[in-house]
Amino acid sequence: MKSVWIFNGDSGRFPGGAFSIREKAEEWIKVHSLSGVLTKYPMDCGVYDHAVAEGYFTPKKDYQNSPAFISAFTSASQEHYHYENGVLIE
Repeated sequence: MKSVWIFNGDSGRFPGGAFSIREKAEEWIKVHSLSGVLTKYPMDCGVYDHAVAEGYFTPKKDYQNSPAFISAFTSASQEHYHYENGVLIE
């Protein structure tokens, strides 16, 4: 499945950038000394649908099928990395 890397800054409400490969994202993060999270997202598929299809998440309550829940869904199973001032935090 194709994917895209999305960077969300610590104080941002919306993503700060989208990248085809992790290396390009990390270059940009380093150049600008950014703090936040870089996350790999599946393309052409919502995170909720992907997590359900792959068995990472199973809705157990009615609200977990609601538009509000699905639109804000994130999954710890997504590959992601944390940065502070442009440096990867391990």
